[in-house]
Amino acid sequence: MLRPEIAACERELVAMRRHLHERPELAFQEFETAEFVANRLQEWGFEVARGIAETGVVGTLRCGEGPRKIALRADMDALPMVEETGLSYASHTKGRMHACGHDGHVTMLLGAARELARSRDFSGTVHVIFQPAEEDISGAKRMVAEGIFERFPCDAVFALHNMPGAPLGKFLVRSGPIMAASDVATITLRGAGGHAAMPHLTRDPVVAGASLVMALQSIVSRNRDPHDPAVVTVGTFQAGTVSNVIPDTATLTVDVRSFSAPLRAMLEQRIRAIAAHQADSFNVTAEIKYENFYPVTVNSERETRFLNDAALRFAGPENVEVLARPYPYSEDFSYMLQVKPGSYFILGMGDGPGLHTTQYDFNDAALPIGASFWVSLVEDFLRLEHA
Repeated sequence: MLRPEIAACERELVAMRRHLHERPELAFQEFETAEFVANRLQEWGFEVARGIAETGVVGTLRCGEGPRKIALRADMDALPMVEETGLSYASHTKGRMHACGHDGHVTMLLGAARELARSRDFSGTVHVIFQPAEEDISGAKRMVAEGIFERFPCDAVFALHNMPGAPLGKFLVRSGPIMAASDVATITLRGAGGHAAMPHLTRDPVVAGASLVMALQSIVSRNRDPHDPAVVTVGTFQAGTVSNVIPDTATLTVDVRSFSAPLRAMLEQRIRAIAAHQADSFNVTAEIKYENFYPVTVNSERETRFLNDAALRFAGPENVEVLARPYPYSEDFSYMLQVKPGSYFILGMGDGPGLHTTQYDFNDAALPIGASFWVSLVEDFLRLEHA
């Protein structure tokens, strides 16, 4: 159920979100966004801490004597993309775009913060975390390393992500893994180049790379339990400059997704082994750089059960769905869930272009829904008996 006070200021929320959309900032460069957030939190009576993990902001609001503490997180950064929406409020900076809806995430949490400060219908402490650098660099990891939960202790932490294609206002929840681990392998094959007309005098890394692309597909189809999902995608294959020259090197980058630590380790081991043996079979060498990025996003059972119940009260059973399978996307909120219990959920956006596309735009109709739910979640959580 929408909060009447939030519904009444929907136009302000839309204006706020579009203001942020016009001014996208990349990872650890969210200075204007952070200042915008911090100034409003201060206006509403929050204690505000700036400069956490470079540009992160945390607002704290206490009310009554309740001992419980809850944290809510929104990500702030944009993507290095050229926006092609044609909107009147499109990005003012070419090559930067809010193509993942973080402008909407920030606005929903600000809308909730304003209402919590106005109503103060709770007893306890709420921390609102505005995180930099979710896209690829991991601001959450840096926030945790800098002691965010020691400075701002909480009993649980929650976050959401918008999802085009899911019905508007639909809550998608899941206990356990909900987002995949993300890793990248960079494989450089080194041979000996030469004239394309004399291939027998070369050691061709392009042919080796072509074979390697196909061989890597056997990991998911033949080395993995079919019930344990994984994705191995060769995203780039770069070699050569002209048709009549066999190059010295070829470089492949491989995106790897998984949902458990044992499977994650097996995928790395097999990629390394296959790359080395494929290279050897073509008389070239393989240099492998394997980078572990985000871990699996794992929701704790108790907090997810609480979240599910809160969503049912808020939206009704027709608007809450328990996901049968996790998403193959990745999310650096996983680092926060490694040190604190909590839950990450999905809020439907309705029909529209997908995330990370040049045509994407956050659905403003979701703003009062997300903001209202955050308020209800905080009030429900802080009414619970101290655990």
